[in-house]
Amino acid sequence: MDWETVWEVVSDAFLDTLKLFPFLLLSYIVIELLEHKTDLGKPHGALSGKLAPLIGGATGLIPQCGFSVMAAKLYENRHITVGTLLAVFLATSDEAFIILLSSGKGAVAIMPMIAIKLAVGVGTGYLADALVRRKAVAVGEHEHYDCTSCGREHDGKRPLTLYFLAPLLHSLQVAAYILLVNLAFGFLFAAIGQARVTEFLAAGVWVQPLIAAFIGLIPNCASSVVLTQTYLLGGITFGSCLAGLCANAGLGLLVLLRNGREYKRNLCIILVLYAVGIAVGYAVNAIALAFGA
Repeated sequence: MDWETVWEVVSDAFLDTLKLFPFLLLSYIVIELLEHKTDLGKPHGALSGKLAPLIGGATGLIPQCGFSVMAAKLYENRHITVGTLLAVFLATSDEAFIILLSSGKGAVAIMPMIAIKLAVGVGTGYLADALVRRKAVAVGEHEHYDCTSCGREHDGKRPLTLYFLAPLLHSLQVAAYILLVNLAFGFLFAAIGQARVTEFLAAGVWVQPLIAAFIGLIPNCASSVVLTQTYLLGGITFGSCLAGLCANAGLGLLVLLRNGREYKRNLCIILVLYAVGIAVGYAVNAIALAFGA
């Protein structure tokens, strides 16, 4: 590979990432404003009622991983059921919606993705609650559960830091992941050829959900970025991307894994996320192939 090709790949990857950056930054600023100027980040008694899985699934759709962290903390303290927890986890997409919206061409995938993830999350939540009987207790008014776009504490920070510097740093982190994926595919296409890469990926359409769901289990925003950007570049199918994003619970899994005494419970939750993710991936891929999509 000559230097001219290398420069072309690097410059294209950088420019493509640079185009997304303003939209990423604006999205994270808006999210911070919504979280701190509204009641979005506060748990309500509804999360322990009959509509809890439905409300949890709808909450999980908000594009950030802070709500999965909140759900995990509430579950650890027995304030929500396992069904509500799974509904939030399965509906969570971390950075996916923001990247799809920022990309322009990928925005058309947002609505079907929202509909599928909400249906899967809510359905799995109610099924889990029917199979596992564990009563939730009400959340005390004195308890506070932080819920931010990056899952980290922001209390006490100045407005400039909270509403600009924090979103800026998070946007730079996500942009770095996107750049790495763009570079990887750019060099792959340049070295092997786009036609051969596409043929190889198409031949492995039934293996993709297994790998994507495994990547989705990684408790870091990088996993959702890699999955979404790979889908936008044509590396995986829509169904395979969904498999990974359904298994992706953001930083919420880390909260559960910190409790080593509940390793059997944690393993069971992880296996459910993986199994549901794979099932969704195969189902969507099969439907897409049936209709020639």
